[in-house]
Amino acid sequence: MRRPSLAILLLIVLSLSEQTFGSTCVQCHADRQTGFSTAHTFAPSSCVTCHAGNNAAPVEDDAHDSLIAFPGELENARRACGACHSDRVSSVAENMMHTGHGMVRVTRQALDESLGPDQAHSLQDLGHSVADSMLRKQCASCHIGQTKTEHDHDVMWDRGGGCLACHVADYPESAHPALTARVSDARCFGCHSRSGRISLSYAGLAEIDVSTETEDGSGLRLPDGRHVERMSEDVHYLAGMSCIDCHTSVGLMGSAGNARHQRDAVDVSCEDCHDNQNRKIDMTDWPATLAGFRQRVPFAVDEDTVFLATNNNATPLWHVELRADGAWLHTKNTGRILKIPAATPTYHAQDEDHDRLTCATCHSQWAPQCFGCHMQYDADGEQWDHVDRKVTPGRWSDRRWNVRNALPALGVNESDEIELFVPGMIMTVDHPDLDESKFVRMFAPLSPHTTGKSRSCESCHYSGEALGLGRGMFTHITGAVKFHPVSPILDDGLAADAWTNISNTLGGRTPLAGERPLNTDEMKAILNALIAQP
Repeated sequence: MRRPSLAILLLIVLSLSEQTFGSTCVQCHADRQTGFSTAHTFAPSSCVTCHAGNNAAPVEDDAHDSLIAFPGELENARRACGACHSDRVSSVAENMMHTGHGMVRVTRQALDESLGPDQAHSLQDLGHSVADSMLRKQCASCHIGQTKTEHDHDVMWDRGGGCLACHVADYPESAHPALTARVSDARCFGCHSRSGRISLSYAGLAEIDVSTETEDGSGLRLPDGRHVERMSEDVHYLAGMSCIDCHTSVGLMGSAGNARHQRDAVDVSCEDCHDNQNRKIDMTDWPATLAGFRQRVPFAVDEDTVFLATNNNATPLWHVELRADGAWLHTKNTGRILKIPAATPTYHAQDEDHDRLTCATCHSQWAPQCFGCHMQYDADGEQWDHVDRKVTPGRWSDRRWNVRNALPALGVNESDEIELFVPGMIMTVDHPDLDESKFVRMFAPLSPHTTGKSRSCESCHYSGEALGLGRGMFTHITGAVKFHPVSPILDDGLAADAWTNISNTLGGRTPLAGERPLNTDEMKAILNALIAQP
């Protein structure tokens, strides 16, 4: 190896001397010289690399000139993190956790009935239409581009911070926060305990109507005041698995190209671990963009070691060890080693009657659902605008009812698979720009993250709720099956808890083309499995 010249060595020494001994940062922040992760051991000697400022200024105001308090925020990340992680910074800036692309697109489609030809579908480019106004005031707090204002963590209320939103686990009193790849479930909770309620459902918690609490007012409440009840937890949660044990860096931080909705960006599937039929990869096949993960494999490897990979992007599952007796998961946060159950033919027969079902369709134990909502805009009020980051004129208020935590409707996704669908919007909206109250009924696919034992046959084959008809009774009249809903009929002619009718002529709205409720023939086929026709 060629030795560096004396001049280069001298420059390196002078640079390090200026950073370590000439820096005035340590005079006030000596306690922040420890706590760094192994990958960032360079940082104590070079505060300005991440935080900018002037490390040669003896006066505090001068030293703090142009200082960056939170280098990981997306506005600063390209400068602070991009030197080493440029690919991640670029993809995260286009990621749905920042842009909210799917949420913006669907809300505009439902309320404005237009996607906005001159507007990008992102939370950063919201205008002031009915849909955009609602997003500004009600929804846009949950994206990682939000600014971070305090060196603190609050599981319930934390928002934003860019890279720091996930990769800072703690703000210690007498040490520098350590950036970590071991992202805890608490870092997901602030945003994902809302909307689809995945963080709640995974841990076996479900929101309920206040009216369903016990008479004395007791019951479980989250710190933000929401009322919850205990439900069955996901089996992966009970096993001690964290969110990142399933969700890969590619799925979480990739830009997902032209993904129309959050689900399009998910990298992993149940089959990737439980029934992987993909080509296995070894170290020679390892994607160059994920080279850093080779160093994190938690078990001994050699040239013959092979790894499972995801079907979507061929992402190596580097924490799954393939042994002679099957696949074993090394949990990323706790280090526990868990045997991965294989999908056996005995319990997962591939027959033409059930081969369209997704894993979650049978194995989800329940899903959060809300069948009534009223949104109202008050032009004389004022409210925090999450885009402008200040209080602005106009206030949205909401009222909801008929919250259920049970097995949801079946529907067909764009891949022609039978999947679970929940009400995304059964909502009445009042806004001065609307000539009259707008009623919206839209269902959307959801992976509830409540995995457990398979549901019963009757829960699909003799259930109006499963067919998307809502609660009610079936009768047979002159050879035809009739359904009689028990919920009140709303403006569009459907029962309050329905997605469609048995003749498949009403409702059926979904966020994406290709998704739909079960059609009449599919409903008949499901019912015929258990109901003897005259």
